[in-house]
Amino acid sequence: MSLRHALLGLLSERTASGYDLLKLFDTSLANVWPATQSQIYTELTKLDGSGLITVAAEGPRGRKEYAITDEGMAELRHWLTETRPQRTIRSDVLLRVFFLGVLTPGQARGYLTELEEMSAAEGESLRQLSETVDWGDDQLSVHGRIALEYGLRFNAMRREWAHWAAAQIK
Repeated sequence: MSLRHALLGLLSERTASGYDLLKLFDTSLANVWPATQSQIYTELTKLDGSGLITVAAEGPRGRKEYAITDEGMAELRHWLTETRPQRTIRSDVLLRVFFLGVLTPGQARGYLTELEEMSAAEGESLRQLSETVDWGDDQLSVHGRIALEYGLRFNAMRREWAHWAAAQIK
């Protein structure tokens, strides 16, 4: 996935300013694809230059509201249907697990216990986020809830796995 496709996806729902998109990232996509303000604004400029979005309205202080173009919608649909998702190959968490043998058993269990606690905290953070979002019946809300559920289940699985793994170290 790229920031390009994330922005096109958000703009497929409604027009939005860079600020609006940044806030949408903070409340929805940041858990799966984080982006900074400068990254978002840089990508918006590129998307506008390539004709995938257009400035739909301009407001005070140079505020621009962007809309996806037909070409942008075609690109988003192409990405969704014609390109295979990249399999995440790198995992800092699991790479460390492979080398826990260089630590004392107590240190290794400590790492896994911290991972268990981190997963519990991340799961709780997602639960709290779920309660603060004003979910609607729009497509972004429906699919956002589905993505959020993935995060909740992933963190629950990782928490349970870390607990199990810590018990395996004698």
